[in-house]
Amino acid sequence: MRIPLYEFDMNALHAALDDERRARDLSWSELAAKINEPFKGTSSLPISVTTIKNMRTKRSVTSAVVLQILRWLGRTPESFLSGRSSLPAASEALPNAGPSGILRFDTRAMHQALNERRVKQGMTWKQVANQLPGFTGSMLSNLATGPLIGFPGVMMIRQWLGVPAANFVRERSR
Repeated sequence: MRIPLYEFDMNALHAALDDERRARDLSWSELAAKINEPFKGTSSLPISVTTIKNMRTKRSVTSAVVLQILRWLGRTPESFLSGRSSLPAASEALPNAGPSGILRFDTRAMHQALNERRVKQGMTWKQVANQLPGFTGSMLSNLATGPLIGFPGVMMIRQWLGVPAANFVRERSR
């Protein structure tokens, strides 16, 4: 049975980010510096101004970028699902990473949940991928080795599993 899947609206995310940037009277460089504050003192590369400004023009944006932007905005990934009529539930809130934490998707946990449902339904990875636009069977099975996944694809997986994206978001400390 195919469930309806809502698209993650990258343009709406970018517009919300730009609105908040303007409301706080920040330049794009100042915005990037604010979003990148948790990266100070880590081996993680900060998010570039160009990446932030151009994300609405990309087919896929790494989840590390989107999660940090959502964190800065104080929004859930679900709040940017186009066509969704309900407001995000409290269970959809991203974890509080504190000032020194960085949010990341736990792709291994995502793979485990996908595999459990796949086995329970007697499906192959290819059959699961046929229900998730933009994915192949090998892309899904490779989630077991992580660590990165992109938006909007990750939101298709979350919807197919019927759980909030936050179920797979973890804080990574410095």
